Amino acid sequence: MSIQIVSSFQGESSSGTLFLVPTPIGNLGDMSPRAIETLRAVDLIAAEDTRNTQKLLNHFEIETHQISFHEYNTKERIPQLIDKLEQGLSLAQVSDAGMPSISDPGSELVEACVAKGIRVVPIPGPNAALTALIASGLVPQPFLFYGFLSRKNTERAEQLAQLTPQTMTLIFYEAPHRLLKTLKSLVTAFGEDRKIVLCRELTKRYEEFLRGTLAEAVEWAGSSEVRGEFVLIVEGNQAPPEEEAKVVLPLDQQVEMLIKSENLKTNDAIKKVAKQNKLKKQVVYNEYHHLNS
Repeated sequence: MSIQIVSSFQGESSSGTLFLVPTPIGNLGDMSPRAIETLRAVDLIAAEDTRNTQKLLNHFEIETHQISFHEYNTKERIPQLIDKLEQGLSLAQVSDAGMPSISDPGSELVEACVAKGIRVVPIPGPNAALTALIASGLVPQPFLFYGFLSRKNTERAEQLAQLTPQTMTLIFYEAPHRLLKTLKSLVTAFGEDRKIVLCRELTKRYEEFLRGTLAEAVEWAGSSEVRGEFVLIVEGNQAPPEEEAKVVLPLDQQVEMLIKSENLKTNDAIKKVAKQNKLKKQVVYNEYHHLNS
């Protein structure tokens, strides 16, 4: 097997290019000039929700046509989109907010393009996970981005069980109507004292960071009106690793070991063992000569 090299800066190609274009997670001012220009220049935009994306296109006066591409039509759409790319058309892929492929449709199309040797160009831009992480106040790296936990109780419990010993900062996404249930699951898996930051309405007017323990987060979510999409930044496992059980030899064996390893006289070895164990010399002497039995 040889390494496949597809340069993003290569010259003319018979096939088109797939551009991965991030869109604002709340504030339209975060749309980059490069992202706008790319959406204007491509032949077609593959959008998670064409109605939602059309509002964005209207705002920036972008007239490029769209085609729907979401989790329910992935198998049908990918061959169609690959065919257009192989014909030389350029495509932009967008999700409703943030980075394509990150907890949104997209990765399957990228895999298909890579398999066909079609150029894939990522455009930098907004991302909810990193935006929340850098302002959380928790250790920013290393971190583990998990995204959405399973909605099924058993599967969610299994996922969290695997994450429980993880020392890296953990990042989850959650919808408002499932927040309380997810927080209770986190308490069950991680305990009440783990630190957490609830981040909501990121980049919007009412952006908010709620910092506390998991127990406090559960109390808040159970007594407040929960609105907005959430990013959960959870402290990694801070419990010190269990110390290896020290094998402590009986006092008489400690004396014998010193006599052999350090060539000490019996009384000198007894004296040293007593000091190491913070005992009186007579105690060790009695143990060595078995005078306690």
